[in-house]
Parts: sequence; C-alpha cells; structure tokens
Amino acid sequence: MYVSARSDYALRAMLAVAAASRGGDGSGGGELVKAASLAEVQDIPLSFLQGILLDLRRAGLLHSHRGADGGYALTRPADEITVGDVLRAVGGSLTTVRGLPAERAGYHGVAAGLTDVWLAVHGAIATVVDSTNLADLLTRNSTDHAPTTS
Repeated sequence: MYVSARSDYALRAMLAVAAASRGGDGSGGGELVKAASLAEVQDIPLSFLQGILLDLRRAGLLHSHRGADGGYALTRPADEITVGDVLRAVGGSLTTVRGLPAERAGYHGVAAGLTDVWLAVHGAIATVVDSTNLADLLTRNSTDHAPTTS
C-alpha cells in the first residue's frame, strides 16, 4: 500500500474537522471549519486541500456551507467514518498492482500465486483501515489542537 500525500492530507483534514466539530473532546457539536483554517493548521497547500475537500464532500463524508459563517463539517459522527472510507474517497482502491486494483492483477504460469498474495495484502489492509475510525484516532492523540472555527 502506498499512502499518497493526497490520502495523508485527507485523513489529517478529516481528523481536524472531527476534532473541531466535537469541541476537540469527542462530545459532538457541529462546528463548521473553514478550508483556510484547515490548510493553515495542518500545513496543507490550500489549493490542493480544496480538491481533497471536494472529493470528501462528493463521497458523502463532509458537507459544506457557503458564506461568511460557512465551512465544513462531518456528515455523520466520527465513530462512523473509518480510515478506509477516507482513503477510498480520495484514492480509490486501497491496494494496487501496477496501477490496477489488486483483484484485477492477473497472472499465469509460475506467477499465478501472486494474485492470492495481493488479495491477502489487500484484505489485511482493509481489515486495519476499516476497523479504525476517526474517533479512535482522536482518542489516541488528544494533544492535537483543532483548527479555529472563526
């Protein structure tokens, strides 16, 4: 599995939105977070982040509100959004072989067993990322600061 900058930034942004919307303590609250604040706090180029936020919105993980008081918020609680959800929203398949999803990697002859290996790798990765949600990560590292919502 290759974790791209896009995937890393998407997870960092989602964690920052989750922390801000929960008051940073997991209690819930629905605060909106501005893209510029996310970019600054997480040290992500704003123009790159805007494309990521669009993908996350299209995937149904974030919703946005326009205007002076606008910003982004999670569409559902942090404990219902997994790392796998975020990775798939911005990167597609979790595991690729030569640019193709692992299940499409076809081999024959002496290399035929490689398909099973790549599928097992994919399954192991999916198990980890689909069993870890944003709330788990916020709980593990409560020392991070959420971006300001103003």
